[in-house]
Amino acid sequence: MSFFPSLLLLQEGRCLYVILLMALYWCTEALPLAVTALLPIVLCPQYFLDTNFLFLSGLIMASAIEEWNLHRRIALRVLMLVGVQPARLILGMMLTTSFLSMWLSNTASTAMMLPIANAILKSLFGEKDTSKDMNRENEENQASLQQNKLYTVPTEMQFLASTEDKDLTEEKEVASDALSDLKKEEEYKTNIWKGFLISIPYAASIGGTATLTGTAPNLILLGQLKSYFPECDVVNFGSWFMFAFPLMLIFLLLGWLWISILYGGINLRGWRTKKSNIRVDAEARAREVIKEDYQKLGPTKFAEQAIFFFFCMFAIMLFSRDPKFIPGWASLFAPGFISDAVTGITIVIILFFFPSQKPSFRWWFDLKAPNTEMQPLLTWRKAQETVPWNIILLLGGGFAMAKGCEESGLSVWIGGRLHPLEGVPPPVAVILITIVIALFTEFASNTATIIIFLPVLAELAIRLKVNPLYLMIPGTIGCSYAFMLPVSTPPNSIAFASGHLMVKDMARTGLLMNLMGVLLLSLAMNTWAKSIFQLGTFPAWANIHAENATSLLTAVENVTLSAL
Repeated sequence: MSFFPSLLLLQEGRCLYVILLMALYWCTEALPLAVTALLPIVLCPQYFLDTNFLFLSGLIMASAIEEWNLHRRIALRVLMLVGVQPARLILGMMLTTSFLSMWLSNTASTAMMLPIANAILKSLFGEKDTSKDMNRENEENQASLQQNKLYTVPTEMQFLASTEDKDLTEEKEVASDALSDLKKEEEYKTNIWKGFLISIPYAASIGGTATLTGTAPNLILLGQLKSYFPECDVVNFGSWFMFAFPLMLIFLLLGWLWISILYGGINLRGWRTKKSNIRVDAEARAREVIKEDYQKLGPTKFAEQAIFFFFCMFAIMLFSRDPKFIPGWASLFAPGFISDAVTGITIVIILFFFPSQKPSFRWWFDLKAPNTEMQPLLTWRKAQETVPWNIILLLGGGFAMAKGCEESGLSVWIGGRLHPLEGVPPPVAVILITIVIALFTEFASNTATIIIFLPVLAELAIRLKVNPLYLMIPGTIGCSYAFMLPVSTPPNSIAFASGHLMVKDMARTGLLMNLMGVLLLSLAMNTWAKSIFQLGTFPAWANIHAENATSLLTAVENVTLSAL
């Protein structure tokens, strides 16, 4: 009877109160997410980690890319290469969006690609809203003609036909066939439009999982690993990329096939069917729209070339710092001296003083040459305006919460209540964890979801005597697999706000996407991830934590019993 009141007097009880309070505020958004994340500054011992600055470096690089429209040039160039057939365009959209989402935020990638998709769709099919008017007009014409015992051939975009020297029976047959073709063409148009719009947010969510800086949950995993298991050094930018990038490519390809088949981009029955002249003309118009938009960007500027160079350096230096399978360049320095955050911040600092125009060295040789001030690739004012600082605060709040769980003993107390799960086979546990988190994140923030679940997964792994990464990585990636509802992620909401998608469209498409994600993630964790992260053994760094947790659990139980 007195167990819970006495529990609230203990350290883990107080920590549980803070976590439940923050979880409530995050789920209900009674306060802005970033404001709720500030609570641990007052209530918990730790806030900023090395991981925060790694994420900040990625956000600053993304701001520079957006400042000079490099992302738009890359997107249009890819679309020019893949072709303008609907299935190819959907693939081009998904590849481009996922690549951008690896470096930009998922929301920014979606917001940038949707206007491009709409422009291409309008060139292919005209304005989407005109379909209803055309159908209404056709129905009115048909009723009027039948009332007057006359039948004529509609003259809309879908077909042209001449009925000169034909009798009334032939006119009726042609009119009927034409109306049927018109209906099929409108259905095809509507489906392709939906397929385009729904593929972009899905590709953004999938692409964000490929890099550590691609989405906040990935960095929360890294931060909480450093908090719970300080000796764990197997997860960094390079090792994560080797694991997540192949998974992203496979999922993206299967997702493209599913969306293309579902929405008519790929017709399994009509590979050899000859395309109508109308579709050929529409594809030619779409090709011209893409080419025209690309030409509007003008020739490649010096600033774009510079940003592309530093972007490539940013990716290569992070990947090669310590890729694990070979010694990285960080081995040239003392252990621990160079981290991913140091690498990322060093490169983005250059953006604030490197000139955006090709420098002239005339003034070195001509004292009378004008010494004009050069604008840098990125100004601090621009960084202030474009970097989502609330995400930095959100990460800090999550790390502080995790540290509070560890220091107070709450995570150990939770782990002590997980005895019923100790008999679950680890591969089954991976599938169950991914399903539960993927469903939970359909209704809650991805970031808040993973902050709440990771401490539980770490303790569960110790109870099961498996590598903690074996459960924590699926939980982290699983919270990005939210495809079924418009409210699941900001990219889903942006696409839904276009007005051309319905909830049932996202639900029926997203259900299979979720299932594919769960199965592919389970496959990855039990194949190539085992060699990359050494998941086949219970590591020493986790064993040390387990020993400390056992002693702490004993102490907690003694205190609880004495309180009773």
